[in-house]
Amino acid sequence: MNFRSCFTLFLFALLSPLPADEPVPGPIAEKGELLFSDDFEREGLGDWKVIIPGFAVKNGILVATQDRADHGSVGRVYVPMKDAVVSFRFNLAGSPNFNVVFDDKNYKGSHAGHICRVAVAKTRIRLGDDREGIMRNDIFEMRRDPATKEKADEMLNGRSLALKVDLESNRWYSMTIEIKDDKMRVSLDGEPIGFLQSPGIAHPTKESVHFTVSGKEAHFDDVKIWQATE
Repeated sequence: MNFRSCFTLFLFALLSPLPADEPVPGPIAEKGELLFSDDFEREGLGDWKVIIPGFAVKNGILVATQDRADHGSVGRVYVPMKDAVVSFRFNLAGSPNFNVVFDDKNYKGSHAGHICRVAVAKTRIRLGDDREGIMRNDIFEMRRDPATKEKADEMLNGRSLALKVDLESNRWYSMTIEIKDDKMRVSLDGEPIGFLQSPGIAHPTKESVHFTVSGKEAHFDDVKIWQATE
């Protein structure tokens, strides 16, 4: 298994202990202006840019399948934002996991400009601060060196939150991600499940959001992005 494959698996096995029924704060943001909406009732990808194959629109849904052995498929939409509320429906129709990633390609302090993410697997959902966590350039490089990996892992304390879940294959779920200042809150099927406060989340420009999908295959529908207000 090469480094990229190992690193993808690592994203789902991070550091923060699973919380024992910790309370989740109330909503951190309200929906303001609708910035983007897609129900995929058309042919073709529309505004979605395929960075790594393969994504396609089929029968009114966005279908993603990993085509490359060394990296999940990546489909991105460019919607500049700082604080946002993002909602979508998903179905793990064969895929073991996917990530929802907010990026700023102009930011050079983290690997590939990654800012923050929500990683979804059948038994675990992880909220992550990429900018000041695992994707920060110095930490990213330190983790590749056995001599500095332990120190790098210590630097990741408080930069992610992992939650136990039990997701079924071939079932539709809805997810809402709220981002406001340095806070992220995630709800599943209308129920709040996780909250993370970490400085990198407050990065002033998230220029895009993308899905990274492993395996075969994941389905997405009804993607909406609102500007967040207090």
